[in-house]
Order: sequence, then C-alpha cells, then structure tokens
Amino acid sequence: MKFDPTLYVITDSTYHTTETLLHAVEEACRGGATLIQLREKETGGRAYLELAQQVKAVTDRFQVPLIIDDRVDVAIACDAAGVHVGASDLPVAVCRKLLGPDKIVGATAKSVEAAKAAYEDGADYLGTGAIFPTTTHVTTKVTPVSVLNDVCRAVPIPVVAIGGLNADNMDVLSESPIAGVAVVSAVMKAADPAAAAAHIKEKFDKMRTE
Repeated sequence: MKFDPTLYVITDSTYHTTETLLHAVEEACRGGATLIQLREKETGGRAYLELAQQVKAVTDRFQVPLIIDDRVDVAIACDAAGVHVGASDLPVAVCRKLLGPDKIVGATAKSVEAAKAAYEDGADYLGTGAIFPTTTHVTTKVTPVSVLNDVCRAVPIPVVAIGGLNADNMDVLSESPIAGVAVVSAVMKAADPAAAAAHIKEKFDKMRTE
C-alpha cells in the first residue's frame, strides 16, 4: 500500500473524550495529516475496536490511512491500513504474516541493528526517537539525531522522527534524511489542531526543500 509519512499524527486520549478525540483527528486530517495512528495503551480490545471504527470513519472521509498501535487483531477487525509495533509487541514478521502484503507494517527502531532487523522482517517504515523528551504517558528514551540519521541511511524504507517534536523545535532535523515527522501533543493538545498540523507540515516541507 502506498502511503505518505510526511505528517504522522498519533492520538492520545488521556486528555480527550471520545467526542473531542474524533474532532481532533478530523481537524488534524483537515490540516494536512498524511497518516493517523490510533494509540490506546490502556484500552481493552472491545473498546479499542469500537473507537478504531469511529476514528476510521473520520480518516476514510479524508482518505488518510489509519494505523493501529500494537493491536494487530484490532487492525484486522476494523480493516485499518496497517499496524505499528514496538519491541515488546508482536514481531514484525508475525504482523506481516497476519496482515498480508497489502497492509502497512510500521516498527519502532531506536538503533541501526533494530532498523535492519525490522526491514528484513517486512516493515514498511520505521519510527525513530524520542528526539526530545515527551509529555505523553509512553515511556521514552532520548535518541540522538546522529543515531536517527544512521538509521535513515541503513535502510531503504521511510524513517519518521518522533518524540516531543513541534513546529518550533524541528530545526534540529534540518539536515536529517527523514521521510517525515510524527507528533502527538503538538496536534492533539493544540487549541486548533488543523492549524497546528498545517504549520508543522509547512515547516517540514520547507525544511525538506532548503
């Protein structure tokens, strides 16, 4: 499946109701998000699926692929575009086998070794970070930009930078060969998610052409 990783918006429902989360996703898509990842770390399978179906109804209207974090079963059940897995989730190769060749499989890779392994196992893209400390409830460890750049050069698939990124601190990535940026709070906590998404995308596009 073809996809554009330029602006990868990851949800965080810890400061949202279902209604405001769906509104934020809609506005993010309106502002130019190219991928949406639904991330629910504390939600059971049934509730996760119900929310995924609601979010997918929004992303489908904008023709933005929906990626499900962690849960391959939920991704299959809601016919999402794909899944993103970390080191403690199902292995990339298993996800690829379950989803087949036409779905997107993304993986977290914090080292060149992990990146190469994920690529060889069938990953379509990698998320590398955290570039900055984050305010999300997901435990993160800061990844130097030099390591991010090494990961980009080690594999032929897109690499997306993640971790505390926003329009004001992205300059640190100006020389990096990344394919896109992944953001959480910068859009999901924004008073105007559409404007925030548009600003980040504009900044990244400008940075890439300079």
